[in-house]
Amino acid sequence: MREARRLLACAFGATLAGVVPLASARLSAAQPPAAVARTPVPLAATPIARLDLPWWRERHEAVLTRVRSGRADLIFLGDSITENWEKRGPEPWRNFQPGWTRFYGDRNAVNMGFKGDTTASLLWRIRNGEVDGITPSVAIVLIGANNLGRVHWSAPDTVAGIDAILAELRRRLPTTKIILLAVLPSARSPWVTRNTAEINEALARHYAARPDLAAYIDLGALFTKEGSLDRSAFYDPLLTPPDPPLHPTAQTQERMAAAIEPTVARLMGDRNHLDEPR
Repeated sequence: MREARRLLACAFGATLAGVVPLASARLSAAQPPAAVARTPVPLAATPIARLDLPWWRERHEAVLTRVRSGRADLIFLGDSITENWEKRGPEPWRNFQPGWTRFYGDRNAVNMGFKGDTTASLLWRIRNGEVDGITPSVAIVLIGANNLGRVHWSAPDTVAGIDAILAELRRRLPTTKIILLAVLPSARSPWVTRNTAEINEALARHYAARPDLAAYIDLGALFTKEGSLDRSAFYDPLLTPPDPPLHPTAQTQERMAAAIEPTVARLMGDRNHLDEPR
């Protein structure tokens, strides 16, 4: 809860410091306040840094160093689910490296996943150097799950945040093709389940018909079995103590990579890695 309060305080502080004076400066006797009224920007679409967290600041600096040091043909932008591609472990369910190596090891891929990030923090990172000076062929975006966590942002606000992220990517990376993944299902609460569905329905309506904006892919079917959520697709129940299903196992994440591989290969203009022997 402290993190949620901090995020809200930072965002409201930025809003009060930046938006209110601008509106006040435009007021005049001939221009009543109603004439300059604006629709408030939701926190989910407001850039919010997490620089007070040392590990987050260090990871941001590491990403900046990486993108300045070499080619980045494929970038992944997201939260802990994306960051998990870097995990190694003795148990097969937490060893993500074989899947990453198989599909992305030869593609100059950069992992820009930060655990705990909301749409607001990803938007801040995009605006503060993480995509500067690079021209990736493809950007894969998976974000929004944490909007439904401690900060408890609504589905419409989360969609606004995702829209802001994609608009910012198109502005900064005009030649990059974007793959937008639907928010993955989880079993955290009925409210989360309902809002996840609402988010994905809105994204599908907007982006499925606009491939020029993004290639939208919903991987939800990988997480269901006989019409119900497949808890074995997640590693959280295997933790000690167990948590509600949220994060895909390494095997599930490799199946995610396989499901999007034809689209990745087509947009990158390279070979389909599913055609290669394992």
